[in-house]
Amino acid sequence: MLYVFGFDRVGVAVSDIYFVDPNPARGQEGAERGVRLELRKLEPGELKGSIYSARPITVERPLWRIDLLESVSGTPGSFDRTHHHPGVDGWEPGRRVFDKELSGEPLKWLGERLANLEGVLDSAGVDRDEVSPADVAGLRERAQEIVDTVGRLLDGVRSGDLATPPGDASATGVRASWL
Repeated sequence: MLYVFGFDRVGVAVSDIYFVDPNPARGQEGAERGVRLELRKLEPGELKGSIYSARPITVERPLWRIDLLESVSGTPGSFDRTHHHPGVDGWEPGRRVFDKELSGEPLKWLGERLANLEGVLDSAGVDRDEVSPADVAGLRERAQEIVDTVGRLLDGVRSGDLATPPGDASATGVRASWL
């Protein structure tokens, strides 16, 4: 399942994810599942027809990522693999940063970050000129709606309807993630 909230020059993309790292860090072995949220650049395209035609919109490179993950073999609700990537280099996320507040109250933590886009950009090392005042205001106004969407996706993951393994549960790779 994929949701995209678009503003002026940035958007928020939210998706379920089932993930098995083929080369995991120590303590990160085994499958993970949950919800991924990325702050992404948006690029409007040129009209493909008349002035009434639909305008292509491209969801471009990530600026910031949060992964509300749990180990599949762990306790539901533990958020034992939950982390964020405050920095992104092109299309590649920076290192995983684990935060006790994020794992303890992930939706509250997320809501606070979404309501403070300037702070997120600063911590990610992204120039504030990448976004417009309309992005800042729009994200602040829609932060709770985005958090509610993330909560519904997490419910779907816990019920087993989302973030399911790719065919064989022992397979390596990603399933059900658009991000």
